[in-house]
Amino acid sequence: MSNPLLTYERRRYGMDHDRYDWSMLQDRPPVHWPGDKPLALWINVSVQHFPLSGPKPNVAPPGALTMPYPDLRHYTLRDYGNRVGIYRVLAALEHVDAVFSLAVSGQLAQRYPALMERLAGVGGEWLGHGWNMNAMHAGDVPEDQERQWIEQTLAALAKASPQPISGWFSPGRLQTPRTPELLAELGLGYHCDWVNDELPYAFSTAHGSLTCLPSCLELDDVFVLTQNLHSEDSYCQQVIDAADLLIEEATRLQSGRLLSLNLHPWLLGQPHRVRTLRELLDALLVRRGDAIWNAQPSDIITAARAA
Repeated sequence: MSNPLLTYERRRYGMDHDRYDWSMLQDRPPVHWPGDKPLALWINVSVQHFPLSGPKPNVAPPGALTMPYPDLRHYTLRDYGNRVGIYRVLAALEHVDAVFSLAVSGQLAQRYPALMERLAGVGGEWLGHGWNMNAMHAGDVPEDQERQWIEQTLAALAKASPQPISGWFSPGRLQTPRTPELLAELGLGYHCDWVNDELPYAFSTAHGSLTCLPSCLELDDVFVLTQNLHSEDSYCQQVIDAADLLIEEATRLQSGRLLSLNLHPWLLGQPHRVRTLRELLDALLVRRGDAIWNAQPSDIITAARAA
């Protein structure tokens, strides 16, 4: 008699789901970035709203408010990022002519109209980043609630974004089993929540195909600085080490690689951290500029599909 605990209908070679076709990175056709540069660099700035009050999500987002209500210490620090830090981050990026995207909480469009005007002027691609950082797409969130969050976010950002929004970056990179279906149904073309690869790949849903553009969790500034508790200099060196390894690997294998950086203004926009950001951008875009193609997420996806 077979043991039902050992029987699994999806047991097979490769993956145990149908979200994407299984393949090893080294077995795929070579990717060639514009200008034959070995490394594509995607820089994203996450511009987030953390509500002071309201229902708490079942899963806390990275950077969540943690003290008893009213947690003014952490709320005002996150708010600082949208009032002060964001302008320092934008200045550092613009100083080296960086190309970058913006993942924006939908509720910010209602609360910070002056900030929306400033962001609209930077020329970057916008991604939906959830309604706010308490609207976590995880656990037993009802489908109607999740759909409302996505629809509200896209509607609010459409009023401020300089171009149509085609990408999604969930708060905390979390999804329910329905999130991909809802994103595809509501007209989005790619998401950035899965961190299991280093190149874009086709992602299946019941409403058509999406693209997953992986965002590197290991080099996310919140992950390195507040969760791993590494120093700012260590964070900078880790990113540089990753860039150098990927450039070497891509050159040796004659197939492009991707480095993604996710930046948070409430963290890197602090006066004692801006030096780190400037040094990092200089190391990547000035001293290694001949080897790095810095591009918008949609352009990276289009180039990868051409492989």
